[in-house]
Amino acid sequence: MAFNELLCDLQPGAGAQAAGVSRGHGGPPARTVAVRSGPHRLRCASLLKPLYAWVTAGRIPDTERWRRHAEPAVVISSNADTRSLWLAVGPLVILDDIYQRTGVSWPMHNGDPSRFGSIEVAAEEVAAAYAALAQAALAGDPVAGDVLAWMRQVSGDQAFGVREALGAPGSGVKCGWFGEPDETCLRTHAVAVLPTEGTRATVVVALTAQPYADAGARESYRADVLAGMSVESEHERVSGSLLRSLLTVSLAELGPQA
Repeated sequence: MAFNELLCDLQPGAGAQAAGVSRGHGGPPARTVAVRSGPHRLRCASLLKPLYAWVTAGRIPDTERWRRHAEPAVVISSNADTRSLWLAVGPLVILDDIYQRTGVSWPMHNGDPSRFGSIEVAAEEVAAAYAALAQAALAGDPVAGDVLAWMRQVSGDQAFGVREALGAPGSGVKCGWFGEPDETCLRTHAVAVLPTEGTRATVVVALTAQPYADAGARESYRADVLAGMSVESEHERVSGSLLRSLLTVSLAELGPQA
C-alpha cells in the first residue's frame, strides 16, 4: 500500500497526515518523508505529553514532584498530571523550551492556557521534535532517556497496536485521541520512536481527523468522556486502521535504516 491509496480512500471532510525522520551519525544520510491531505495543522490532543515532560524537568526544582506527574502523563496519558506540569511551568515557557531544544515552534491558538491539547501541529514538526528527543536520549540526556523508557511502557488500548504494525516491539509510543464538543470529527494521532543504536533516531508520526457527524454517536461519546470512561475503542473503530497504515507506509518510505 502507498500514501496515495490511503488518501484517496478518505471520507469527505477527513484530514490525514504522516511523516517520518531518520537521522544521525552513521548509516545513510538523513531522510525525511511527509504527506498531508486536508488542514495544514491539527489539534494534537495528548501527542506532545512526552515533550512536555522532557522540558519541564529542568523547570521544577523538586525532582520527585516532577517525576510524580511526568511519568503518568506519559505512561497512562494522565490529563490531570499533564495539567500540573503545564500550569506549574507555564505553557509559553514550555513551548519556548521545546523550540530551544528541537527547533520546532508551536504557538498557542486557544484563549484558555490550561488546554494543553489545543496546540495545533503538523506531522513533520512532530517527527522533528521527537527525533531531537530521541537523539538527546542516545547522547546521554538522562531525562530524555527516562521519557523514552516511559514511552516504551505505553500499552494496551492506548498504544493502538502501533508496535505490532511496525514490527518493532521495542518502540517508544505515544498516542493522542479526542473529539471536542464543537468538532464534527474524531482526532486520533500517534508517534513512534523506533529502537536504534548510536546517535541515529528514526521516528514516524500519523495524524488523523475522521468525520464523526452522527449526533447520537457524538452524544454517547461525550457522555463517556464526561463520565471518565475510556473512549479508545471508539477511536480504534473510527481511525485505528488508517493510523497504523500511515505509520507503516512512512517507515517503508524511509527505506533501510542500516
